[in-house]
Amino acid sequence: MHFKQGDLFWGMSKEFVQEAMETSKKISCDEGDILFQEGDPAHHFFILLKGRVLLSQGKEGPAVHMARHTGEFIGWSTLTGRDFFSASAKCLEPTSLLKFERDRFLRILETNTENAAILFKRLAKTLGKRLIETYPTTV
Repeated sequence: MHFKQGDLFWGMSKEFVQEAMETSKKISCDEGDILFQEGDPAHHFFILLKGRVLLSQGKEGPAVHMARHTGEFIGWSTLTGRDFFSASAKCLEPTSLLKFERDRFLRILETNTENAAILFKRLAKTLGKRLIETYPTTV
């Protein structure tokens, strides 16, 4: 599986990426499928390959983010020590994703500290961008 240069694993060692990818499986979802709901146990995270996924608060609550770019992280809170998802994720069209098992992925990060630092720096950048997107556009 290959991603564009700007995606999650860019700049990390080939061995790390290969080991990390072995913890994933490709899944396909239909329009309307729910990946997870706010409060569900957070045992997985996803990387978007194709499609659109709406992240919202609660089952039908306000939208907090629209994942629509290849390589986008969905369910990142699983990697930050949260045991439950903080939002719900619904596919808005036929969608392909990579599904990663959190505990296996975290074990790989523990033995690859240089790559872990790159990943968490990239995750922090993503979260900062999403936070800025929530700011009001008028003063």
